[in-house]
Amino acid sequence: MEAEAGGLEELTDEEMAALGKEELVRRLRREEAARLAALVQRGRLMQEVNRQLQGHLGEIRELKQLNRRLQAENRELRDLCCFLDSERQRGRRAARQWQLFGTQASRAVREDLGGCWQKLAELEGRQEELLRENLALKELCLALGEEWGPRGGPGGAVGSGAGPTPELALPPCGPRDLGDGSSSTGSVGSPDQLPLACSPDD
Repeated sequence: MEAEAGGLEELTDEEMAALGKEELVRRLRREEAARLAALVQRGRLMQEVNRQLQGHLGEIRELKQLNRRLQAENRELRDLCCFLDSERQRGRRAARQWQLFGTQASRAVREDLGGCWQKLAELEGRQEELLRENLALKELCLALGEEWGPRGGPGGAVGSGAGPTPELALPPCGPRDLGDGSSSTGSVGSPDQLPLACSPDD
């Protein structure tokens, strides 16, 4: 039974001689069937291995194509990054130039504005001075007009029996120009002009 359980290659010559012809043929056929089944199984395994190998080769080809496409995209992205970096540097230089220009422009505007305010203050002071001078000249003209009335000299009335009074030199009562562009009584026809008599006969 132990000899029957083992294969033919495990039997010695004495054991093979002790076995009958039919037993040897039966064992031989069984060994051939086992070997044939092993060959078939091996072929199937080889086919599966080949199929998997072809699949892996296809995947490798696809990965190679993907790698080439990614390398091309990588080059494009690198070129784009270089371009964007150069544009960024150019933008920073332009921003610095515009900032410098804005600083200089604001400084110039402040200086011009300060000069304008100074000139405005001077003009306002000059205007106030001219107003004071005009008021003083108005008061002077009014005082002279009251002093040299239409009846004659000061204190002399017409037909009062007093002797004739000598005529005094009267100051001009028309518009007075001080030479600085201002007038004592304003322009002609203005309400500030007073109809003063220039002599006692008028």
